[in-house]
Amino acid sequence: MSVRDVAVEAYREALPVLLLSAVGGLFAGVVLGGMEAELERVAGLIVLVPALLATRGNVYGSLGARLASGLHQGLVEPYFAFSDRRIRNAIVAALANGILVSVFAAVLAYAVLVSLGRPVATLWTLVGIAAIAGVISGLLLTVAVLSVVFYGYRQGMNPDTLAGPVVTTTGDVVGIATMLFAARVVLALGGG
Repeated sequence: MSVRDVAVEAYREALPVLLLSAVGGLFAGVVLGGMEAELERVAGLIVLVPALLATRGNVYGSLGARLASGLHQGLVEPYFAFSDRRIRNAIVAALANGILVSVFAAVLAYAVLVSLGRPVATLWTLVGIAAIAGVISGLLLTVAVLSVVFYGYRQGMNPDTLAGPVVTTTGDVVGIATMLFAARVVLALGGG
C-alpha cells in the first residue's frame, strides 16, 4: 500500500467524522449559550466548563484507545461483553476516573476562586454539579465509545481514527448538556 493510498483511506474514514465533530462543537456552543441563567446563578460554574470538557475528552479518549489497541492485538473481541474482564476493567476505570477528576476539578475551582477573592457558589454546589454531570456523561460517553469502536472495527475501519473525533464531539455536547441538567437539579435542590 502506497503512502497516497494510506492517506486517502485515512481521510475517507476520518473526514465525515471530523465534519460531524465541527457541527457537534457548534451545537455544544449553542447549549452553553443557553446556560446563561445557570451561569449567573452559580458563581464559578464557568470556570468548571473547560476543565470538565477536557476531562471527558481525555478520560473517554483513553477508553477508546485502550479498546482499539485490544482489538488490534486480538485481545478483545469486536463485540461488547461485560463478562470480558478487559472490557469491564477499562469501563470501570474510565467511569471512576471521570467522576473523580470531575469532583477534583470542582474542589480546585472553588479553592482557586476563593483564594482570588472571586465570587463563588458553595463547594457543595460545584461538587454536586460536577459529580452529577460526571456520572451521567460518563455513562453516555461509555456507550458512545463502545458503539463507535466496535461497530467501526466490524465495518473494517480503524477505531483509532474514529474514536478521537467522536469522543471529543460527543464529550463536548454531552458534557455541556449534562452540566446544564446537573446545574438545574442542584439549583432545584437549593444549591447556589
